[in-house]
Amino acid sequence: MKALILAAGAGSRLAPLTDETAKALIPVDGVPLLERILLRLKAAGADSFVVNAHHHALKVAEFCADLSRRQGVPVSVSREDDLLLDTGGALKKASALLRGREPFFIHNADILADIDLKALYAAHVENGSLVTLSVRARESGRAYLFDAKGRFVGHDDRKAGRTAWAKGAVTGAQRLPFDGIHVVSPSLLDRITEGGVFSITKIYLRLAAADADIRAFRADRWAWHDVGTPEKLAAAELWARRTV
Repeated sequence: MKALILAAGAGSRLAPLTDETAKALIPVDGVPLLERILLRLKAAGADSFVVNAHHHALKVAEFCADLSRRQGVPVSVSREDDLLLDTGGALKKASALLRGREPFFIHNADILADIDLKALYAAHVENGSLVTLSVRARESGRAYLFDAKGRFVGHDDRKAGRTAWAKGAVTGAQRLPFDGIHVVSPSLLDRITEGGVFSITKIYLRLAAADADIRAFRADRWAWHDVGTPEKLAAAELWARRTV
């Protein structure tokens, strides 16, 4: 089973910590974020990894080479040296490294959680969906929208003041922010027609409009941390110390 860890972000809100290192390499309770995530994915069954890199890409690549040796798993790096491609562009660029017969994980490098990743993967396989998105009820300026059957139908961006529906407004759609963790069927890779810099949400909206089965996985029962600011990093550090 493969896994893509999205680690290209600059982490500007974490400056000056990210002035000299990549956000994905910032330690939490002594262990870099990227390593923590790889270990959790490995425990869930992932045995081959792809990491995308842009900000301090060389440092990320060197760390991945060392991590591969220490953990005994292949870790490839998809470099975005010239241009940060966003989540959809990153997936498209790394697609040759992700092809295979099994569904694979996509996990943001700035997310720490104790979500049962095996349960997420099993739900995806059982449903036979194209994509399964880990989501939860929480306060957020951006969220995915789901119908009564848990199928993705749109994206609500309160920060930008707009809602994008896959087909048309769905009465009673549930607004659930995304955890930054998903399981993707390999057939998705051949259905990416977008180019350049684009969000993976753009792919999901287009495919849902064509009746692709993209579903929610409710992860409310598990802890979740977005390590995007100094305050959130401190909270994640405290949580990590308590859960050792």
